[in-house]
Amino acid sequence: MKPSPDSTPASMKSNRRSQIDAARQQEALDETGPGGPALEPASREQDFQDYDYSNFYFGVGHDAFDMLTPFDDWWQWARPEGYYLFGQPMESAPGTRVDVRETKGHKVLKGLINLASYNYLGLSYRQEVIDVATEALQRYGLGASGSPILSGFFDLHEKLRLELARFKGKEDVLLFPTGYSANLGLISGLMRPGDLVLADQYAHASIVDGIILSKAKPLFFRHNDANDLERKLKRFDGKKLVVVEGVYSMDGDLANLPDIVEVSKRYNARILIDEAHSSFLFGENGRGVAEHFGLDDEVDIHVGTFSKTLGGVGGFVAGSSKLINYLRGFARSRVFSCAMPPAIAAGLLRSLQIVEDEPELRTKLHDNVAFMQTRLRDAGVDIGDSASQVIPVFVRDDKRIFSIVEQLNHEGVYLNPVRYPAVGKHRSRVRISLSAAHQRPDLEEGADILIRVLRRNGLCP
Repeated sequence: MKPSPDSTPASMKSNRRSQIDAARQQEALDETGPGGPALEPASREQDFQDYDYSNFYFGVGHDAFDMLTPFDDWWQWARPEGYYLFGQPMESAPGTRVDVRETKGHKVLKGLINLASYNYLGLSYRQEVIDVATEALQRYGLGASGSPILSGFFDLHEKLRLELARFKGKEDVLLFPTGYSANLGLISGLMRPGDLVLADQYAHASIVDGIILSKAKPLFFRHNDANDLERKLKRFDGKKLVVVEGVYSMDGDLANLPDIVEVSKRYNARILIDEAHSSFLFGENGRGVAEHFGLDDEVDIHVGTFSKTLGGVGGFVAGSSKLINYLRGFARSRVFSCAMPPAIAAGLLRSLQIVEDEPELRTKLHDNVAFMQTRLRDAGVDIGDSASQVIPVFVRDDKRIFSIVEQLNHEGVYLNPVRYPAVGKHRSRVRISLSAAHQRPDLEEGADILIRVLRRNGLCP
Protein backbone atom coordinates (compact mmCIF):
# COMPACT_ATOMS: atom_id res chain seq x y z
CA MET A 1 0.00 0.00 0.00
CA LYS A 2 1.29 3.51 -0.78
CA PRO A 3 2.03 5.93 2.05
CA SER A 4 0.15 9.17 2.35
CA PRO A 5 1.83 12.38 1.22
CA ASP A 6 2.05 13.23 4.95
CA SER A 7 4.38 10.32 5.56
CA THR A 8 6.75 10.70 2.62
CA PRO A 9 10.26 12.03 3.07
CA ALA A 10 9.22 15.29 1.36
CA SER A 11 7.35 16.28 4.49
CA MET A 12 9.13 14.01 6.94
CA LYS A 13 10.25 16.84 9.23
CA SER A 14 6.76 18.25 9.74
CA ASN A 15 5.30 14.77 10.03
CA ARG A 16 7.84 13.76 12.63
CA ARG A 17 7.12 16.93 14.58
CA SER A 18 3.43 16.04 14.61
CA GLN A 19 4.25 12.49 15.67
CA ILE A 20 6.46 13.77 18.48
CA ASP A 21 3.72 16.16 19.57
CA ALA A 22 1.18 13.32 19.47
CA ALA A 23 3.44 11.12 21.57
CA ARG A 24 3.97 13.90 24.11
CA GLN A 25 0.26 14.62 24.25
CA GLN A 26 -0.35 10.93 24.80
CA GLU A 27 2.01 10.91 27.75
CA ALA A 28 0.35 13.96 29.25
CA LEU A 29 -3.14 12.54 28.82
CA ASP A 30 -2.76 8.95 29.88
CA GLU A 31 0.74 8.51 31.27
CA THR A 32 1.15 5.23 29.46
CA GLY A 33 4.84 5.88 28.82
CA PRO A 34 7.37 3.62 30.52
CA GLY A 35 6.74 3.52 34.23
CA GLY A 36 3.49 5.49 34.07
CA PRO A 37 0.11 4.27 35.33
CA ALA A 38 -2.48 2.93 32.89
CA LEU A 39 -5.65 4.83 32.04
CA GLU A 40 -8.86 4.15 33.84
CA PRO A 41 -11.19 2.18 31.51
CA ALA A 42 -13.61 5.03 30.74
CA SER A 43 -10.80 7.50 30.07
CA ARG A 44 -8.91 4.94 27.99
CA GLU A 45 -11.86 4.42 25.63
CA GLN A 46 -12.46 8.14 25.23
CA ASP A 47 -8.82 8.91 24.44
CA PHE A 48 -8.05 5.83 22.35
CA GLN A 49 -10.77 6.76 19.83
CA ASP A 50 -8.49 9.48 18.47
CA TYR A 51 -5.35 7.34 18.29
CA ASP A 52 -3.78 5.67 15.27
CA TYR A 53 -0.35 4.31 14.37
CA SER A 54 1.22 7.79 14.33
CA ASN A 55 0.81 8.06 18.11
CA PHE A 56 3.26 5.21 18.56
CA TYR A 57 5.93 6.06 16.00
CA PHE A 58 8.12 7.79 18.57
CA GLY A 59 8.36 7.11 22.29
CA VAL A 60 10.38 7.89 25.37
CA GLY A 61 12.71 5.56 27.19
CA HIS A 62 15.99 3.81 26.44
CA ASP A 63 14.74 0.35 25.45
CA ALA A 64 13.58 -0.42 21.89
CA PHE A 65 10.66 -2.32 23.48
CA ASP A 66 9.45 0.61 25.61
CA MET A 67 6.76 1.49 23.07
CA LEU A 68 5.37 -2.04 22.89
CA THR A 69 3.26 -1.93 26.06
CA PRO A 70 1.43 1.36 25.35
CA PHE A 71 0.92 0.26 21.73
CA ASP A 72 -0.44 -3.10 22.85
CA ASP A 73 -2.81 -1.37 25.28
CA TRP A 74 -4.20 0.62 22.38
CA TRP A 75 -4.15 -2.37 19.98
CA GLN A 76 -6.17 -4.56 22.33
CA TRP A 77 -8.79 -1.80 22.39
CA ALA A 78 -8.53 -0.91 18.70
CA ARG A 79 -8.84 -4.36 17.13
CA PRO A 80 -12.43 -5.07 18.19
CA GLU A 81 -13.32 -1.44 17.42
CA GLY A 82 -12.58 -1.95 13.72
CA TYR A 83 -8.94 -2.81 13.12
CA TYR A 84 -9.99 -6.46 13.13
CA LEU A 85 -11.25 -5.83 9.59
CA PHE A 86 -7.64 -5.85 8.35
CA GLY A 87 -6.32 -9.27 7.44
CA GLN A 88 -9.46 -11.34 7.88
CA PRO A 89 -8.78 -14.81 6.43
CA MET A 90 -10.48 -15.79 3.19
CA GLU A 91 -11.56 -19.41 2.84
CA SER A 92 -11.96 -19.53 -0.93
CA ALA A 93 -10.16 -18.50 -4.12
CA PRO A 94 -10.22 -14.73 -4.83
CA GLY A 95 -13.04 -15.11 -7.32
CA THR A 96 -16.08 -12.91 -7.88
CA ARG A 97 -17.66 -14.42 -4.75
CA VAL A 98 -15.64 -15.24 -1.63
CA ASP A 99 -16.05 -16.76 1.82
CA VAL A 100 -14.44 -14.69 4.60
CA ARG A 101 -13.96 -15.71 8.22
CA GLU A 102 -14.91 -12.72 10.34
CA THR A 103 -12.28 -12.33 13.04
CA LYS A 104 -14.61 -10.49 15.41
CA GLY A 105 -17.55 -12.88 15.31
CA HIS A 106 -15.62 -16.03 14.38
CA LYS A 107 -18.20 -16.86 11.74
CA VAL A 108 -17.81 -17.38 8.00
CA LEU A 109 -19.51 -14.80 5.78
CA LYS A 110 -20.28 -16.87 2.69
CA GLY A 111 -20.70 -15.78 -0.91
CA LEU A 112 -19.73 -12.13 -0.51
CA ILE A 113 -19.46 -10.20 -3.78
CA ASN A 114 -15.72 -9.70 -4.05
CA LEU A 115 -14.89 -6.11 -4.99
CA ALA A 116 -11.53 -6.10 -3.23
CA SER A 117 -9.07 -8.48 -4.96
CA TYR A 118 -6.47 -7.45 -7.55
CA ASN A 119 -7.34 -10.43 -9.75
CA TYR A 120 -8.14 -8.08 -12.63
CA LEU A 121 -8.56 -10.72 -15.35
CA GLY A 122 -9.59 -13.59 -13.08
CA LEU A 123 -6.48 -15.58 -14.02
CA SER A 124 -5.33 -16.83 -10.63
CA TYR A 125 -8.02 -19.51 -10.61
CA ARG A 126 -8.25 -20.26 -14.33
CA GLN A 127 -8.05 -24.04 -14.59
CA GLU A 128 -5.34 -24.10 -17.26
CA VAL A 129 -3.16 -21.84 -15.09
CA ILE A 130 -3.67 -24.13 -12.11
CA ASP A 131 -2.93 -27.20 -14.23
CA VAL A 132 0.47 -26.02 -15.49
CA ALA A 133 1.43 -24.77 -12.04
CA THR A 134 0.46 -28.14 -10.54
CA GLU A 135 2.52 -29.99 -13.12
CA ALA A 136 5.53 -27.77 -12.37
CA LEU A 137 5.00 -28.26 -8.64
CA GLN A 138 5.26 -32.01 -9.10
CA ARG A 139 8.45 -31.65 -11.14
CA TYR A 140 10.31 -28.87 -9.31
CA GLY A 141 8.92 -28.97 -5.77
CA LEU A 142 7.55 -26.22 -3.56
CA GLY A 143 10.21 -23.50 -3.69
CA ALA A 144 13.32 -22.36 -5.54
CA SER A 145 15.54 -23.08 -2.52
CA GLY A 146 18.15 -20.54 -3.50
CA SER A 147 19.04 -17.03 -4.60
CA PRO A 148 18.54 -16.36 -8.33
CA ILE A 149 22.27 -15.71 -8.72
CA LEU A 150 23.16 -19.09 -7.18
CA SER A 151 21.03 -22.22 -7.09
CA GLY A 152 17.58 -20.63 -7.34
CA PHE A 153 17.39 -19.88 -11.06
CA PHE A 154 15.43 -22.41 -13.16
CA ASP A 155 14.68 -22.90 -16.83
CA LEU A 156 11.14 -21.64 -16.19
CA HIS A 157 12.53 -18.34 -14.86
CA GLU A 158 14.63 -17.96 -18.00
CA LYS A 159 11.65 -18.65 -20.23
CA LEU A 160 9.46 -16.20 -18.30
CA ARG A 161 12.13 -13.51 -18.51
CA LEU A 162 12.50 -13.90 -22.27
CA GLU A 163 8.76 -14.10 -22.95
CA LEU A 164 8.13 -11.00 -20.89
CA ALA A 165 10.88 -9.04 -22.66
CA ARG A 166 9.29 -10.01 -25.99
CA PHE A 167 5.83 -9.02 -24.76
CA LYS A 168 7.05 -5.65 -23.43
CA GLY A 169 9.16 -4.98 -26.51
CA LYS A 170 12.27 -4.39 -24.38
CA GLU A 171 15.81 -5.70 -24.64
CA ASP A 172 15.76 -7.51 -21.32
CA VAL A 173 13.85 -8.20 -18.11
CA LEU A 174 14.95 -8.93 -14.55
CA LEU A 175 12.65 -10.94 -12.26
CA PHE A 176 12.15 -10.20 -8.56
CA PRO A 177 10.40 -12.25 -5.85
CA THR A 178 7.86 -9.44 -5.21
CA GLY A 179 6.78 -6.17 -6.76
CA TYR A 180 7.91 -4.37 -3.60
CA SER A 181 11.42 -5.79 -3.94
CA ALA A 182 11.55 -4.76 -7.61
CA ASN A 183 11.23 -1.06 -6.80
CA LEU A 184 13.42 -1.43 -3.74
CA GLY A 185 16.25 -3.13 -5.64
CA LEU A 186 15.97 -1.00 -8.76
CA ILE A 187 16.05 2.45 -7.13
CA SER A 188 18.58 1.63 -4.44
CA GLY A 189 20.70 -0.24 -7.00
CA LEU A 190 20.77 2.58 -9.55
CA MET A 191 20.79 5.85 -7.59
CA ARG A 192 23.47 7.08 -5.20
CA PRO A 193 24.07 9.74 -2.50
CA GLY A 194 24.11 13.13 -4.19
CA ASP A 195 21.67 12.05 -6.93
CA LEU A 196 18.06 13.26 -7.06
CA VAL A 197 14.92 11.10 -7.16
CA LEU A 198 11.74 13.07 -7.85
CA ALA A 199 8.57 11.04 -7.31
CA ASP A 200 4.88 11.81 -7.52
CA GLN A 201 3.57 12.54 -4.04
CA TYR A 202 1.26 9.51 -4.27
CA ALA A 203 4.13 7.14 -5.02
CA HIS A 204 3.90 3.62 -3.61
CA ALA A 205 5.69 2.71 -0.38
CA SER A 206 8.14 0.53 -2.33
CA ILE A 207 9.26 3.60 -4.29
CA VAL A 208 9.66 5.66 -1.14
CA ASP A 209 11.63 2.92 0.59
CA GLY A 210 13.84 2.43 -2.48
CA ILE A 211 14.71 6.13 -2.41
CA ILE A 212 15.53 5.98 1.29
CA LEU A 213 17.84 2.98 0.79
CA SER A 214 19.59 4.66 -2.15
CA LYS A 215 20.45 7.66 0.06
CA ALA A 216 19.75 9.88 -2.93
CA LYS A 217 18.07 13.23 -2.31
CA PRO A 218 14.29 12.67 -2.21
CA LEU A 219 11.84 15.24 -3.56
CA PHE A 220 8.14 14.80 -4.23
CA PHE A 221 6.12 16.80 -6.75
CA ARG A 222 2.40 17.49 -6.51
CA HIS A 223 0.31 14.67 -7.86
CA ASN A 224 0.37 14.65 -11.67
CA ASP A 225 1.58 18.28 -11.71
CA ALA A 226 4.21 18.66 -14.45
CA ASN A 227 4.68 22.34 -13.60
CA ASP A 228 5.65 21.50 -10.03
CA LEU A 229 7.94 18.79 -11.37
CA GLU A 230 9.66 21.33 -13.59
CA ARG A 231 10.13 23.83 -10.76
CA LYS A 232 11.97 21.18 -8.76
CA LEU A 233 13.93 19.63 -11.62
CA LYS A 234 15.44 22.87 -12.85
CA ARG A 235 16.97 23.65 -9.46
CA PHE A 236 19.14 20.52 -9.53
CA ASP A 237 22.25 19.82 -11.60
CA GLY A 238 23.19 16.15 -11.43
CA LYS A 239 21.82 12.65 -11.95
CA LYS A 240 18.02 12.70 -11.85
CA LEU A 241 15.31 10.04 -11.83
CA VAL A 242 11.59 10.87 -12.13
CA VAL A 243 9.20 8.21 -10.81
CA VAL A 244 5.48 7.86 -11.55
CA GLU A 245 2.87 5.11 -11.49
CA GLY A 246 0.77 4.06 -14.46
CA VAL A 247 -2.41 3.69 -12.42
CA TYR A 248 -2.28 5.13 -8.91
CA SER A 249 -3.19 2.36 -6.53
CA MET A 250 -5.38 4.30 -4.12
CA ASP A 251 -7.08 6.79 -6.44
CA GLY A 252 -7.32 4.85 -9.70
CA ASP A 253 -6.31 7.77 -11.91
CA LEU A 254 -3.67 7.56 -14.64
CA ALA A 255 -0.28 9.26 -14.70
CA ASN A 256 -0.14 12.52 -16.61
CA LEU A 257 2.56 10.83 -18.61
CA PRO A 258 2.73 13.04 -21.75
CA ASP A 259 3.48 16.22 -19.79
CA ILE A 260 5.75 14.47 -17.27
CA VAL A 261 7.81 12.84 -20.02
CA GLU A 262 8.17 16.14 -21.87
CA VAL A 263 9.43 17.96 -18.76
CA SER A 264 11.72 15.12 -17.71
CA LYS A 265 13.35 14.94 -21.15
CA ARG A 266 13.90 18.69 -21.18
CA TYR A 267 15.94 18.45 -17.97
CA ASN A 268 17.77 15.23 -18.87
CA ALA A 269 16.07 13.16 -16.18
CA ARG A 270 15.56 9.43 -16.58
CA ILE A 271 11.96 8.21 -16.23
CA LEU A 272 10.66 5.20 -14.26
CA ILE A 273 7.05 4.09 -14.52
CA ASP A 274 5.61 1.59 -12.07
CA GLU A 275 2.85 -0.26 -13.94
CA ALA A 276 1.82 -2.50 -11.03
CA HIS A 277 -1.90 -1.81 -11.61
CA SER A 278 -1.73 -1.28 -15.37
CA SER A 279 0.61 -3.91 -16.83
CA PHE A 280 -1.24 -6.38 -19.09
CA LEU A 281 -4.35 -4.14 -19.03
CA PHE A 282 -3.76 -0.82 -20.79
CA GLY A 283 -2.58 -0.09 -24.31
CA GLU A 284 -3.36 -1.78 -27.61
CA ASN A 285 -1.34 -4.86 -26.65
CA GLY A 286 -1.78 -4.64 -22.89
CA ARG A 287 1.76 -3.41 -22.24
CA GLY A 288 0.58 -0.66 -19.91
CA VAL A 289 -0.14 3.04 -19.58
CA ALA A 290 3.11 3.95 -21.35
CA GLU A 291 1.81 2.12 -24.43
CA HIS A 292 -1.64 3.65 -23.90
CA PHE A 293 -0.10 7.11 -24.35
CA GLY A 294 2.24 6.01 -27.15
CA LEU A 295 5.27 6.66 -24.95
CA ASP A 296 6.62 3.14 -24.51
CA ASP A 297 10.01 4.03 -25.98
CA GLU A 298 10.25 7.38 -24.19
CA VAL A 299 10.16 5.81 -20.73
CA ASP A 300 13.54 4.46 -19.62
CA ILE A 301 12.52 1.92 -16.97
CA HIS A 302 9.34 -0.15 -16.76
CA VAL A 303 8.37 -1.88 -13.50
CA GLY A 304 5.50 -4.31 -13.10
CA THR A 305 4.09 -6.99 -10.84
CA PHE A 306 2.77 -10.50 -11.33
CA SER A 307 0.52 -10.44 -8.24
CA LYS A 308 -2.34 -8.57 -9.89
CA THR A 309 -3.34 -9.08 -13.50
CA LEU A 310 -1.42 -12.34 -13.99
CA GLY A 311 -2.68 -13.75 -10.68
CA GLY A 312 0.65 -14.92 -9.22
CA VAL A 313 3.39 -13.25 -7.21
CA GLY A 314 6.61 -11.42 -8.08
CA GLY A 315 7.84 -8.34 -9.90
CA PHE A 316 9.95 -7.36 -12.86
CA VAL A 317 12.04 -4.56 -14.31
CA ALA A 318 12.12 -4.13 -18.11
CA GLY A 319 14.55 -1.95 -20.01
CA SER A 320 17.84 -1.93 -21.87
CA SER A 321 20.20 -4.88 -21.59
CA LYS A 322 22.81 -2.55 -20.07
CA LEU A 323 20.41 -1.52 -17.30
CA ILE A 324 19.44 -5.12 -16.54
CA ASN A 325 23.06 -6.28 -16.50
CA TYR A 326 23.94 -3.54 -14.02
CA LEU A 327 21.03 -4.39 -11.76
CA ARG A 328 22.02 -8.05 -11.70
CA GLY A 329 24.97 -6.98 -9.60
CA PHE A 330 23.50 -4.09 -7.61
CA ALA A 331 19.80 -4.87 -6.95
CA ARG A 332 20.33 -6.27 -3.46
CA SER A 333 16.67 -7.16 -2.88
CA ARG A 334 17.03 -9.70 -5.70
CA VAL A 335 20.58 -10.87 -5.04
CA PHE A 336 19.89 -11.65 -1.39
CA SER A 337 16.34 -13.07 -1.69
CA CYS A 338 15.17 -16.54 -2.55
CA ALA A 339 13.92 -16.70 -6.13
CA MET A 340 10.29 -17.01 -7.21
CA PRO A 341 8.98 -20.61 -6.88
CA PRO A 342 9.27 -22.40 -10.25
CA ALA A 343 5.60 -23.45 -10.12
CA ILE A 344 4.59 -19.79 -9.94
CA ALA A 345 6.75 -19.03 -12.98
CA ALA A 346 4.97 -21.82 -14.89
CA GLY A 347 1.56 -20.41 -14.01
CA LEU A 348 2.66 -16.89 -14.97
CA LEU A 349 3.79 -18.09 -18.38
CA ARG A 350 0.33 -19.53 -18.99
CA SER A 351 -1.34 -16.35 -17.73
CA LEU A 352 0.78 -14.25 -20.07
CA GLN A 353 -0.26 -16.47 -22.96
CA ILE A 354 -3.94 -15.97 -22.05
CA VAL A 355 -3.44 -12.18 -21.96
CA GLU A 356 -2.12 -12.31 -25.53
CA ASP A 357 -4.61 -14.89 -26.84
CA GLU A 358 -7.73 -13.36 -25.24
CA PRO A 359 -7.69 -9.56 -25.64
CA GLU A 360 -11.45 -9.68 -25.12
CA LEU A 361 -10.74 -10.07 -21.40
CA ARG A 362 -9.37 -6.52 -21.30
CA THR A 363 -12.41 -5.30 -23.19
CA LYS A 364 -14.72 -7.01 -20.70
CA LEU A 365 -12.84 -5.45 -17.79
CA HIS A 366 -13.08 -1.95 -19.27
CA ASP A 367 -16.81 -2.49 -19.90
CA ASN A 368 -17.25 -3.47 -16.24
CA VAL A 369 -15.34 -0.38 -15.15
CA ALA A 370 -17.51 1.89 -17.29
CA PHE A 371 -20.68 0.35 -15.86
CA MET A 372 -19.62 0.63 -12.22
CA GLN A 373 -18.25 4.15 -12.50
CA THR A 374 -21.41 5.37 -14.25
CA ARG A 375 -23.66 3.63 -11.73
CA LEU A 376 -21.85 5.14 -8.75
CA ARG A 377 -21.44 8.64 -10.17
CA ASP A 378 -25.12 8.76 -11.17
CA ALA A 379 -26.00 7.93 -7.54
CA GLY A 380 -23.85 10.81 -6.29
CA VAL A 381 -21.05 8.61 -4.92
CA ASP A 382 -17.67 10.34 -4.70
CA ILE A 383 -15.18 8.22 -6.64
CA GLY A 384 -12.71 11.01 -7.39
CA ASP A 385 -10.94 10.97 -10.76
CA SER A 386 -10.74 7.22 -11.20
CA ALA A 387 -10.10 6.19 -14.80
CA SER A 388 -9.36 2.53 -14.21
CA GLN A 389 -10.46 -0.68 -12.52
CA VAL A 390 -9.31 0.85 -9.22
CA ILE A 391 -12.28 2.85 -7.95
CA PRO A 392 -12.03 4.65 -4.59
CA VAL A 393 -15.23 5.36 -2.70
CA PHE A 394 -14.38 8.28 -0.45
CA VAL A 395 -15.64 8.30 3.11
CA ARG A 396 -13.16 10.82 4.57
CA ASP A 397 -14.00 9.84 8.13
CA ASP A 398 -11.31 7.79 9.86
CA LYS A 399 -13.65 6.73 12.66
CA ARG A 400 -16.71 5.77 10.62
CA ILE A 401 -14.86 3.86 7.92
CA PHE A 402 -14.76 0.73 10.08
CA SER A 403 -18.50 0.75 10.74
CA ILE A 404 -19.28 1.29 7.06
CA VAL A 405 -17.07 -1.62 5.97
CA GLU A 406 -18.59 -3.87 8.62
CA GLN A 407 -22.06 -3.02 7.28
CA LEU A 408 -20.96 -3.76 3.71
CA ASN A 409 -19.51 -7.13 4.70
CA HIS A 410 -22.63 -8.13 6.61
CA GLU A 411 -24.90 -7.10 3.73
CA GLY A 412 -22.99 -9.08 1.13
CA VAL A 413 -20.06 -7.08 -0.28
CA TYR A 414 -16.42 -7.80 0.48
CA LEU A 415 -14.48 -4.53 0.70
CA ASN A 416 -11.74 -3.37 3.03
CA PRO A 417 -11.17 -0.17 5.00
CA VAL A 418 -8.36 2.07 3.76
CA ARG A 419 -7.15 4.75 6.16
CA TYR A 420 -3.97 6.29 7.52
CA PRO A 421 -1.13 5.42 6.96
CA ALA A 422 -2.15 3.92 3.59
CA VAL A 423 -3.68 7.31 2.73
CA GLY A 424 -3.59 10.71 4.38
CA LYS A 425 -5.51 11.34 7.57
CA HIS A 426 -9.19 12.04 6.93
CA ARG A 427 -8.91 10.67 3.39
CA SER A 428 -10.25 7.24 4.34
CA ARG A 429 -12.11 5.21 1.73
CA VAL A 430 -13.03 1.79 0.47
CA ARG A 431 -11.27 0.73 -2.72
CA ILE A 432 -13.11 -1.22 -5.38
CA SER A 433 -11.03 -3.52 -7.59
CA LEU A 434 -12.98 -4.85 -10.56
CA SER A 435 -12.32 -7.98 -12.60
CA ALA A 436 -13.14 -9.15 -16.10
CA ALA A 437 -14.68 -12.18 -14.40
CA HIS A 438 -17.41 -10.10 -12.76
CA GLN A 439 -20.80 -10.60 -14.38
CA ARG A 440 -23.30 -7.76 -14.70
CA PRO A 441 -25.74 -9.16 -12.04
CA ASP A 442 -22.89 -9.26 -9.49
CA LEU A 443 -21.93 -5.67 -10.28
CA GLU A 444 -25.54 -4.47 -10.11
CA GLU A 445 -26.09 -6.16 -6.77
CA GLY A 446 -22.77 -4.92 -5.40
CA ALA A 447 -23.48 -1.35 -6.50
CA ASP A 448 -26.97 -1.46 -4.97
CA ILE A 449 -25.61 -2.63 -1.61
CA LEU A 450 -22.82 -0.06 -1.63
CA ILE A 451 -25.16 2.83 -2.47
CA ARG A 452 -27.68 1.68 0.15
CA VAL A 453 -25.05 1.60 2.90
CA LEU A 454 -23.59 4.97 1.87
CA ARG A 455 -27.05 6.59 1.87
CA ARG A 456 -27.80 5.15 5.28
CA ASN A 457 -24.63 6.82 6.53
CA GLY A 458 -25.30 10.14 4.83
CA LEU A 459 -22.50 9.79 2.30
CA CYS A 460 -24.51 10.12 -0.89
CA PRO A 461 -27.92 11.64 -1.80
